[in-house]
Parts: sequence; C-alpha cells; structure tokens
Amino acid sequence: MLFNSYVFIFAFLPITLLIYHILGKSGLRNMTLGWLVAASLFFYGWWNPAYLGFILISIMFNYALGISLSKDGKGRRQILWFGVSANMLALCYFKYANFIVDNMNLFAHGTIELGDIALPLAISFFTFQQITYLVDAYRGQTKQYSFVHYCLFVTFFPQLIAGPIVHHSEMLPQFVHKRRFTIKAEHLAIGLSIFIIGLFKKVVIADDIALYATNVFSAAGAGQDITFFEAWGGALAYTFQLYFDFSGYSDMAIGLARMFGIILPLNFNSPYKAQSLKDFWRRWHITLSRFLRDYVYIPLGGNRKGIARKDFNLLFTMFLGGLWHGAGWTFVIWGAVHGAYLVVENTVGRLTKAWGWNMDKTPFMHLWIGRLITFVFVVAAWVIFRAESLDVAAVVYQGMLGRSGISLPSELRMLAPILEPYNVKFDGFPIYGGNWGMLKLVALLCIVWFVPNTYQVMKRYKPALVEKNYVTRELETPIRLQWRLHVAWGLFIAVLAVLSIMNLSRISEFLYFQF
Repeated sequence: MLFNSYVFIFAFLPITLLIYHILGKSGLRNMTLGWLVAASLFFYGWWNPAYLGFILISIMFNYALGISLSKDGKGRRQILWFGVSANMLALCYFKYANFIVDNMNLFAHGTIELGDIALPLAISFFTFQQITYLVDAYRGQTKQYSFVHYCLFVTFFPQLIAGPIVHHSEMLPQFVHKRRFTIKAEHLAIGLSIFIIGLFKKVVIADDIALYATNVFSAAGAGQDITFFEAWGGALAYTFQLYFDFSGYSDMAIGLARMFGIILPLNFNSPYKAQSLKDFWRRWHITLSRFLRDYVYIPLGGNRKGIARKDFNLLFTMFLGGLWHGAGWTFVIWGAVHGAYLVVENTVGRLTKAWGWNMDKTPFMHLWIGRLITFVFVVAAWVIFRAESLDVAAVVYQGMLGRSGISLPSELRMLAPILEPYNVKFDGFPIYGGNWGMLKLVALLCIVWFVPNTYQVMKRYKPALVEKNYVTRELETPIRLQWRLHVAWGLFIAVLAVLSIMNLSRISEFLYFQF
C-alpha cells in the first residue's frame, strides 16, 4: 500500500483515523495504541503477508534483549554484541547474501547459488532503529516501556517503510502522553496540509521529471551515445526526481504522523542549498546521517585520534552509508566517492584555516561558489547511484564530458557556420522530446534553490523535531509566506490536492522503498 494510492488515501487513512479517534475519546488508551499497531502491521503486510512473520520475530527478539540490557548484571556487553550481530547478520543475509556470493564466484570462479532471497520490506530501516534501542538500553538511556509501546515505536506506519529512522527518546514518550489519544482539528489541518504538499511533490513533480531521467539512462543502457546536454539533462532530471520523491515522502510521513498528534524528526532540509558536502549530509536523510555519526563514526573514534584516523573513519562510514543503500558496486563506489570528497574538503578546510581564511564568514559570492561546486559534485555522483551498472554510468559520464558530441536546439541553426567545425550539431534534444524538458529542469533548479522548504512554510506550528545543535540558514531565516489556518491557504492546499489526485493514475513507488 503506497501513500500515493487511492486505497491508502480514501480507505486506509480515514478508517484508521476514525477508529483511533473513537477509541481515544472513550479513554481506552491501550486499545487505541493496539489499534495503531494493528493498522501499521496491516499496512506493512499489504505488500506481502509473509513479511509480517519476520518483523514480528525481530520485534520480540529485540524487545527481550532490551529488557535484559536495561537491568544491572553481568554479561550485558555480551548480550549487546549478540543482539547487534544477530540484527546485522539478518540484514546481511536478506540484503547482501547474493551480492557477496556473486562476487566470490566472480573472483574464485565458483558456482555457488543461493537462489532468490525475498527481501523483507524496510528491513534496513527497522533494523537500524532497533539497533539504536539496544545500544541505548546498554548505556542506560532507555526506560521500561510496554510491549505495545515498543511495537508501535518499530511499526508506526507513517515512518515504517522509508524513515525517518526515529530514536526511541523521540517517539516513545509521545506514545505514552495522554493528550495524544484523540484527533484534534489543528493537528488534522496541519498534518493534512503537509501530507498534500508532499503528495504534490511526488506525483506531480517527481513522477513527471522521472520520464526524462529514465529516457537518458535507458538509452545509455542500450549503448546509445548521449550528447553533452542530454547527459547533463538526464543527470539533473534524476537529481530532481530523487529530491522531490524523497522530500515528498518525508513530508507525507511527517504529515501523517501529525494527524495522530505525533511529531517526527526532520529528515530533509533543502540539501541542494548546501555550501559544502558536509553541509549536504546534514540536510539529506538527516536521520540516517545521525545514525552513521552516532553509531559508526563516533564509536570508531570520530575526530579524537588524529587526522589520519579521522579521515579513515570518515571514509569507512561513508562506505557503509553507500552499502546501506543497496547491494551493488554502484552504491559502494558512490559512498566511497562521497567519503573521499569529504576527506578532501576537510583537508582544504584545514589548509585555509592555517592560512588565516575564515570560510564560515564568507561573502555572498563565496557562498554561491561553495553551493555551485557542491551541487555539481552531487549531480555527478548521482549518475553512478542511478546507473544499473558501471558501464551505463561510463556512457553517461562520457556524454557529460562532451566526448559524444554536443547538440543544440534547431532554432539556433544560424550558429552552424561557427560551431559545426567543433562537432556541434543542431538536432535538439530528441531524448526529451524537444526543448520543453530542459525548461522544466531550469524551473526545478529555481525551486530547489530559491523556494522555501516545507519546514519553513509550516515553521510556526513546529512541524518536525529538530536537534538543539542543528542550525542551518533555512531554519533560522524567517519568511513572510508562512502557512496558517486561513481560507486562502485552504484553497491553495485544495488546488494541490486536486492536481495530485488527478495524477494518481500513474502510481509509482517511492525511490527510497528499494533501500
């Protein structure tokens, strides 16, 4: 069941909200939470009921270990290692076993076959979420909660499939708060507005621009030469598809949770406005970055053991971040490239600091130079992330470097005498079906750079949880155009809703569902 489907919007969601409200109004708190757990498990099992067995076993296993770890006694460290190892082994088996065996066969000329292994939906998300619970239980940072509370922490349907990766300290206290058990008109209005904004991003923007990215990468996969502007256009199309797809999902998750009076953590904050790659990873999939920082990078030593060790920790963490996204060399290389760039960026930062340059107080032009450099790198890196193989990525990269020629719109043919000697053609952009696709890319670039994000628009109502030490220009800068309970905003949201519903005929999964 997808957020962007008729059955979810017009059946599952209203029924779930209605029964939740009726039970909560009656004061039946345990039944209210139990209903949310049952609805969430039904939502999860909609794709394949066989998935339910695995997630229930995982929940019971980790809840039992959490109870053991929260008690004083010997062997707690061994219990923690056992729990983390068991979770990681399950994740590796389902997600990476065939990848590992295939590469072993390739290098050792083996013939081992494991057959098809059904990948439980959202296993990466709920595994990481439960590992954080075990680690924090070992550290004495968790309290005792009922099994129903823990089940809801793991399975709460707005964030179950593709995040955010929530922390127990963010969610469990909200589930036990007595004021959360009925639907309030303000929460419903705020949540519905955020949900519709996210739905519009997904079905109207992301799914539309996806066609251009698909055309380019499919042509590259078929061995077709991709010209300069087509290659960059395809890379940009995927860049914006992924942005609005994941941003749309994050908004929809936050909006859905808010309808129930639950506030999820911020997971997406205008990442293409980042002035550095470090800044990008503080804005893109914020909760995954937080997990990798707190449970991988810092335990490895972080930046406490010298420059060389810091760089290694950073490279290893980003390598794992790439591998988390998928079992393929394209994802591994993508993560490693990001890690290498972060190391270079840190080195440059150390040098500029040694030379007396304060890059944190740069003038306007320097801000935009950093943003442009970061954006171009991110776009180029998305190519290998999107490509089905390294060969396909190579074809697109050749086009981006101009090695497959340059084609301009036929309307500029008057320049032919000057440019044709330089291998410039005037065939237009046939992969895009004309110049309209390029104009869309320019429009989307303006949106991601200059239009306020959803958090800014809804800021006065605190739409998402934000860490105390999380500060960015977007979150600090007030904007005039803020959402409020007003007829004008109601009409605007209604228009977005109508346009979104009209586009539901081409239902597609969210890109992060595959991770």
